[in-house]
Amino acid sequence: MWLNSYFIVPAVLLAAAALYAARTRQRIGHVPYPKGLPGRGLPLLDAAFLSGGPGRVFDTALVRMHLSEQAVVSRSGLVTLTGAKPYDAVDQAVQEAVGPTGSRELAPLRRMVMRSAAVQEIGDRLADRGLLRRPERLRRARTARRLLWLALLPVVASVVVALLLDDGAAGYQRPNYWTPVILLAVGFVSLLATRPVKGRITPAGRRQLSLMQGPWTPNAGMPLKLAGGALLGALALGGLAAAGLDDPELEAAMLAASAEEEAVRQSVAASTSSSSSSSGSSCSSGSDGGSGIWCGSSDSGSSGSSGSGCGSSSCSSGSSSCGSSSSSCSSGSSSCGSGCGGGCGS
Repeated sequence: MWLNSYFIVPAVLLAAAALYAARTRQRIGHVPYPKGLPGRGLPLLDAAFLSGGPGRVFDTALVRMHLSEQAVVSRSGLVTLTGAKPYDAVDQAVQEAVGPTGSRELAPLRRMVMRSAAVQEIGDRLADRGLLRRPERLRRARTARRLLWLALLPVVASVVVALLLDDGAAGYQRPNYWTPVILLAVGFVSLLATRPVKGRITPAGRRQLSLMQGPWTPNAGMPLKLAGGALLGALALGGLAAAGLDDPELEAAMLAASAEEEAVRQSVAASTSSSSSSSGSSCSSGSDGGSGIWCGSSDSGSSGSSGSGCGSSSCSSGSSSCGSSSSSCSSGSSSCGSGCGGGCGS
């Protein structure tokens, strides 16, 4: 009978891992402020975030500023502000990222605005009403499943130990091997019940996007006197390729900045993954309200506009910094790319 006690610790570990995995899986679908679908009345930049993430928000806001003559984008990718009053918080974030010089290159401007609190708060707002899943909760659920897999190892080890100690002596009570079989069955059932959720957009979010298909002109998020609402609607939902901008220089510059940012993001993800596997270091985001949580969170094709990655340099310990007072990754030389464990990636 005493050999059966070897199964107690594995059973406790497996039960704890299964409960944690179930809890984190349940948290993914938690909606704190359900409001129902707004039909076709979603604001412009909210629609852009829902469809393509922070990168799409920046593209849409910059084209809006260009159409309203708040900004001029040259063929070389230099963004110059005209000094006009910003329309909303995202426009204000663009102006703050440009700085007092009044002009800045498009690629670094794009990365800074994507990490800004104004853009990140759009994702928070959509998640609060159940249209998006929070990336940090998806990461936590994946971590819980890995722990559940690891919890199965002590079960197998306990069987090996029991077999080694069972010498088959007369009168010797053999361990009950049905116990680990039952534990393994419970573990695999838990794995099936907590299988990963695919995509950052919830079923409600996908229904919302389906309501906005076809020619869509936003009725909120645009200056009253600004023409080109249908163009901005197409850009928000489908990206630069779907919008078909009349200004080829603007489109070329934005596509180049998008491609550069995507290449840098993938390079950061690859280098960080290899460095973390060799050194064991990683970046983490902390609590649910971690900074930059929407970076690298796009799962819908952006049609010429990169999704949501917002990393520009390696996320190494000592050089990476994420502000904790707001929802944005700090600017400067550090960044939290999508490959940084639980940092800003998905």
